[in-house]
This record gives sequence, C-alpha cells and structure tokens, in this order.
Amino acid sequence: MGREQWKKIWVGSAGNMVEWFDWFVYASFAVYFADAFFPKGNDTANLMNTMGIFAVGFFMRPVGGWLLGRIGDRRGRKAALTLTVSLMSASAVLIAVAPTYAVAGYGGIAVLLVARMLQGLSVGGEYAASATYLTEASAPDRRGFASSFQYVSMTAGQLVGLGLQIILQRSMSEEALHSWAWRIPFIVGALGAGIVFYLRRNMLETDVYADDDHAQTDPDRGTMKALWAHKREAFLVIALTMGGTVAYYTYTTYLTKYLSGTAGLSKPTASLVSFCALFLFMCLQPLAGRLSDRIGRRPLLITFAIGSTFLTVPIMTLLKHAGSFWPALGLSMLALVVVTGYTSINACVKAELFPTGIRALGVALPYAIANALFGGTAEYVALWFKNGGIESGFYWYVSGCAAVSLIVYLTMRETRTIDLQRLGKGTADGTTDRVLAS
Repeated sequence: MGREQWKKIWVGSAGNMVEWFDWFVYASFAVYFADAFFPKGNDTANLMNTMGIFAVGFFMRPVGGWLLGRIGDRRGRKAALTLTVSLMSASAVLIAVAPTYAVAGYGGIAVLLVARMLQGLSVGGEYAASATYLTEASAPDRRGFASSFQYVSMTAGQLVGLGLQIILQRSMSEEALHSWAWRIPFIVGALGAGIVFYLRRNMLETDVYADDDHAQTDPDRGTMKALWAHKREAFLVIALTMGGTVAYYTYTTYLTKYLSGTAGLSKPTASLVSFCALFLFMCLQPLAGRLSDRIGRRPLLITFAIGSTFLTVPIMTLLKHAGSFWPALGLSMLALVVVTGYTSINACVKAELFPTGIRALGVALPYAIANALFGGTAEYVALWFKNGGIESGFYWYVSGCAAVSLIVYLTMRETRTIDLQRLGKGTADGTTDRVLAS
C-alpha cells in the first residue's frame, strides 16, 4: 500500500475513532449519570430509561444513513465524512452541558434526547462513509486489510473511552463520578471532533469515486430509486448484519455492565477486563482482514456465525460465575475472537455489493436499519430479560440472531474478487453482478 493510501486510511480512521469514542462513552458512563436525569428510585429502571435513550440514537441511524449516504454518493465521500464529525461534535457538547433532573426536571432528558438523535444521525452516516472510503482507498488485493481499520478505529475509540473511565475511577471518588465527573469524556470528545474536522477538510477523495464518470453524471445516484434497483443487496446487508451487530454490542458496550451488575466484579475490575479484551480484539482486526484477502470473506463470516450460535450461551453462563479478573478476561477474549470473523471484514463485504453511485447509501441505510432493530436494542433487551428475572433468555436471543445470519453467509457468494471499477459502471436498472447464490 502506498503512502497516499495510508494517508487516506489514517484520516478516515481518526474520525471514526472520535465518532465511536463519543458513541461508546455514553454507554460506558451511563451507570454514573443515569440517576442524574431521572427521579431517585429503582437503579435498574433508571439505567433502562437511560439505555432507552441510547436506543433512540440507533433509531435515528436510518435517517442519518439515508441523508449522509445520499450526500456521500452525490457530493463525495469527503463531504459526508466531514459532516458526520460536525454532528458528533455538537452532540458531545450538548451532553456535556445537559442540566440534571435536580436543576431542570425533565428538561435535562430533552437535551439528552436531542444529543442522542444527533449522534444517531452522525453515526448512521459515518459507518457507511467510512466503510466506503476505506474500501475504495485501498488496492484491490488489500481491501479486507484496509477496511479492517474501521473496527480498529472504532475499538480504539472505545479503548480511549474505557481508559479514561479507568483513570477517573481510580483518581476520583464514586460521589464525584455520579455528581459531575461523568461530563469529562464528553468534553474530551468534543475537542477531539474539532481536531478531526480540521483533518477531514483537507482529506483526499477516493480514486474510485473521482474516476467514475457514470456516478458523477447519473441523476439517480444516491437516491432511493437507485437503491431499489439493488434491493436484493440491501436486504442482504440487513440479514448479514443482524447476528454480527448483536454479538458485537453484547461483548463490547454491554460487557462492562454485565461483569459488574451480574458477575459481581467491581466496576474498576469490569472496566479493566473490557479494556484488555478490546485491546487484543483491536490487534486481531488487520490480521483477520488480511486473511480474508487471501482466502475470501465467506469463511470468516461462517466461522463467526457458527461460533456465535453455539458458544454464546456457554460463554455468557460461565462469565456470570467468573468471579475474578483472569477468568473474565479469558472468556471475554474468546467471545471477541469469534466476533472478529464478522467485524474485521463486514465493512468491505457490504461496500463490495454496490456500484459506486449507490455504494454509500446502499451500505448506510440497510446497515442502519439492522442496527436500529438489533444493535441499538441489544442492551435494552438484555436489561429487560434481567429485570424480568430470566437473564439467560438474552443469551439465546444472541445465539438466534447469529443463526439467522449463518444461513445468509452459507447462501451468499464470495465478494473478494469483485472489481469495484467495473462494478461502478452498473446502472440504476440493477445490471451489475449479483452476490446472492442462485
């Protein structure tokens, strides 16, 4: 990979890291600020309400996927990526200054809700713009490797958030964290977004997009009409995302709460387990992405789905009784190794399904819909099962979602050898190569 390709990957990944830092710290710090926005009472109920607002952000993702995907296809990947980080910066500022229930009653919840809606809009477009940009910016035989940096950057954002949480937990009292210190990560996120905004203003457009004359002149590019011509691919994105997104959010954003609330680990220990597991998980992404460039995407996806279908229940059950740092870390790492089969390559797989003129929207909207239905609700579903006294039901829910995606992986064709330049010449009537098995 040349220097210019690495530069494109770095700029795209840096913005993705800040986006997901802001997205993740809401979930990881919710245990500290949940009571600040609701009346005192049931701690689990307040956490459920806070995570319900978290889920609202996911339901805004389809809107963001449509809006920013359209911008990405019509005005370029750079324009979409710059706008996403601007929205994320604004949402971080709103959360940082949101008044508590004691100060403004339910007015603080309204501010929090608006901030989450902006985050949903931003992340709904960020995923597709980043996936498209990283895939198009790489050499044909390095697309899996290059696109794996999407989850490297996403995980790096989570690690920074967790690292900051660990520092605050060890340097501040529990009272300070619940009172005001939970605002610190959102201030950090806003500052980081400002830096990335400057970097993205000077980023380079991908050659695949810049050189595609058809995408530049087609009046239907980036429209729902063009996407409907590729409806089979759009539904494929939803189906192959279903199992992966539930498993990913279970073992990343929900893991810390599960370890502290169910397994009985202290909050600092639970955070440290998540930090170490996520660091190892991050290092695996480029290795798995490079492997997919050699053997194909389907083998990794199938391995993930089989592992998630049959190992989720025993892993979550054993985690419940882990009791200490090392057993919890080993089980968490095993789960994330399985999830790597999906996370390392899902960006390029989806981008490889669509021609250039509809690629950003084609990835963004169906992926955002899948995340709204399954990813964004994962924590709420987990807490709902827990509140109902049947927490193990959530384990089977995760396994079932993975089983559905397994059927899709077994029936889809390989996408590794698809030529993005030739695919970019497809028309709105859907005459491009199909990736569904006949």
